[in-house]
Amino acid sequence: VRQYLESARALILGGQMSDALFVTAQGGPMTRQRFWQRIRHYAQCAQIAGHLSPHGLRHAFATHLLNHGADLRSVQLMLGHAKLGTTEIYTHVARARLKALHQQHHPRG
Repeated sequence: VRQYLESARALILGGQMSDALFVTAQGGPMTRQRFWQRIRHYAQCAQIAGHLSPHGLRHAFATHLLNHGADLRSVQLMLGHAKLGTTEIYTHVARARLKALHQQHHPRG
């Protein structure tokens, strides 16, 4: 996101200001439909098969953050969850993945 903000977004906006994180070529805010269209396009380019959904993307994002050391409160804020308990669901997924990796790779797994 930092790289996008510093390079691509800045280039698109050409010095203009915008509160939108993702902007169109005209500098306006990108709609959720257009954003999802871009995600599907890049998934196809990367040859990612299977079902792709906004919920799956949010879930993968949160799990990735937690697996790489993000704290639960930060993930809660990024996902916009009102209650921390809603975000805690992702810790169970992260723990289950860690356990599976341990069993797969540890000599006594």
